[in-house]
Amino acid sequence: RQNRPRLPLAYGKTVLAVAGAHMRGLPLNGQLAERGARFLNEAHTAASYRLYTFTEGLIPKPGLVRVNSGGVQLPLELWDLPEQAWGSFLALIPHPLCLGKVELGSGEWVTGFLMESSQVEKCKDITASGGWRNYLKEKS
Repeated sequence: RQNRPRLPLAYGKTVLAVAGAHMRGLPLNGQLAERGARFLNEAHTAASYRLYTFTEGLIPKPGLVRVNSGGVQLPLELWDLPEQAWGSFLALIPHPLCLGKVELGSGEWVTGFLMESSQVEKCKDITASGGWRNYLKEKS
């Protein structure tokens, strides 16, 4: 078995993977900043996800969905979110998004944003764009 690099975890904090509006410079990043989150690094999902967009609420958002086939690697950011901030952060997450375990390209699993798979037929598949930032550039 290969030794994989471990994620840089700080005592009392947890890694959160974000792949959309919470990324640096995007509209919801302030929700992380005001809770004392610290950017760790950019990463990619394992090659088993698809990305969809939906417009619930005022800000368009993407949703990652894990699939059995037809998935790709998608870019995301890893943030160190203080343990005491998770409750207030969870309260902000709108349907159909949720938090769950996301597999990284490195084989590590972290908590991150996912979308309920039951919602995909109501959303636009934007996987071919190669990620949320690329999708936003294509749209503008």
